[in-house]
This record gives sequence, structure tokens and C-alpha cells, in this order.
Amino acid sequence: MKKLIVFLLVLVLFFPRVNAQEIKRNNPGYVLVIHGGAGTILKENMTPEKEKAYREKLNEALEAGEHVLKTGGSSLDAVTQAILVMENSPLFNAGKGAVFTAEGKNEMDASIMDGRNLDAGAVASVRHIKNPILAARVVMEKTPHVLIIGEGAEKVAAENGLEIVDTSYFFTQNRWDSYLKVKKKMEEAEKHGTVGAVALDKHGNLAAATSTGGMTYKMKGRVGDSPIIGAGTYADNNTCAVSATGHGEYFMRYVVTYDITALMKYKGYTLQQAADEVIMHKLKDIGGDGGIIAVDKDGNIAMTFNTAGMFRGYVNSVGKKNILMYK
Repeated sequence: MKKLIVFLLVLVLFFPRVNAQEIKRNNPGYVLVIHGGAGTILKENMTPEKEKAYREKLNEALEAGEHVLKTGGSSLDAVTQAILVMENSPLFNAGKGAVFTAEGKNEMDASIMDGRNLDAGAVASVRHIKNPILAARVVMEKTPHVLIIGEGAEKVAAENGLEIVDTSYFFTQNRWDSYLKVKKKMEEAEKHGTVGAVALDKHGNLAAATSTGGMTYKMKGRVGDSPIIGAGTYADNNTCAVSATGHGEYFMRYVVTYDITALMKYKGYTLQQAADEVIMHKLKDIGGDGGIIAVDKDGNIAMTFNTAGMFRGYVNSVGKKNILMYK
């Protein structure tokens, strides 16, 4: 009996103690959060049919990403699959539903980031790549670069087997009507519609991705925050993964997604505190409108915006799921 007691004391004294928080970090569940853009999204402006279409497509994107996470796949694959669903839908300003520039053309941007090692890839001003998010991932995984634009990006995409399409693929009547309206008034409209996804996988790895068609009637060659690492997309396993949507010029000047990460890393903010500080105070105070989705290393989420609404949704391993549009 004495030997048993001594053995137990040795176990208690010399084996490391593991608290509940450490167990949670070592065995995390999965979390996926998506957005489909922020802006003047008001219930009174939404027909029942249109609202149903958005909810169904957001749900489809969540299911595509969750399938990856549920089966033990990576957060990178999860955010990629979620964004592919939205890029292939004319409902969102990314891929198929991209808006038109001042010259009546589509120029798309996208980025992706791996929280494990801070690897990142992005493309900008692409016109023939069916799914810009796949091109961003090719840049990250197949080249030594972070951002490639225009024809260079399309060449890399084609060489790596991505689907290249005629520009007519991106034509949708409602985006064209918006373009004509803006062209007539010479002012901006429908600024926001970017899509994004952030995820935490079962292995504790974070990833973020963002894709957009930019602003209606933007200048040729204009690039917003979506393909800029630290502005539109950021992921770091030590803190969180963030994807942004909004008026890109402000998000670039204030490096919004990195700022949220930095507040957590250097000032000890919680994810929600950091998101509120940046989106509801810093950005709002200077007239920058938009929002972010984020998930931290412990699975906490934030969906913060200072506009009338933001298409958004989340799902996690304990069965919680929700799709939201309005404030």
C-alpha cells in the first residue's frame, strides 16, 4: 500500500498538470464562419424570394465547408470550399456575380492565408479565372510569391490546371443594370458584396480567405483590400483568422484584419473586443463602413459590422448553426 501511495504522489508531483483550457486547445472542435458582403442590407428591400435564395446559398456554403471539417479536413480546404460555392453563385460580388468596372469589365481579386505558418497567396485584377480563390491558393502553394496580378496571375492559373473562361461567363444582368445605373449617375453603388470564410479545424489550425469583384464602376486596375494580406485577410494560429468586407480603401489604410490580430497579440484583447475596437470605433470614426468575420484559436467567433446588414453564417462541431442578414 505504501508503495502505491508513493507511486501516486510521484505522478501528481512530476507529471504536468493539464487544465481545461489546455485540453480545449489540444483537442479543439471545428468552427466555420462565412460572409457574403456588408452594406445596405435591409429587410424592407428584400423580397421573400430573394431572402430565401440568399439563405439557401449561404447554407450551401456552410455545408460545403463543414463537410471538410467534420471529416477531419483542413481549415484551408474548408474555407476554399465555402468560397467556391459563393464564387459560383450570381448572388454575390465574387466570381460569377462580380460587378463591372467603369469600362464595363470584370476584374476580380482574392486571397487566402494559412494560420499555421503565415503562408499566404493572392491574385488581383484577374478577368478569365473562373474561381479566383483557387488561383490565390496556387500562388500560395506553387510559387514563391504572395500577390500576382492580371495576366501574370492568369498564366500561373492556367499552367496549374485551373479553369479559364471567357469573360462572358461573368456577365449577370442585375450587375450590368447596376453598372448602367451608376454610369448614368456617375456615382458609386452596391459597394459591398465580397465573400469570405474563416475556419478552425480539428487540428487547431486557422485559415482565412476572401474573394471579390470589387466596386461597381471602379477605375480600371483598382485593387481593394480583399487580396491584401493584413487588410482583407489574415490568419495566425496564435490569435485568430479574419476576413473583411467593406470600403477597401479604409480597410487598407487601417490594415484592419492585422490590427484585430495585433490587439489580441500585444494588448490581450478578446476577439470580440478587438473586432469592436477596429470596426465599431476606429473605422466608423473615419467613415469607413463594412465588417469582418473571425474565429480565434479557442473557437470563439465574431461577426462585427457597422453597416445596415451583412450576409453571414456560422457552424461548429457542437451543432450550433445560424444564418443572418440584418442587424
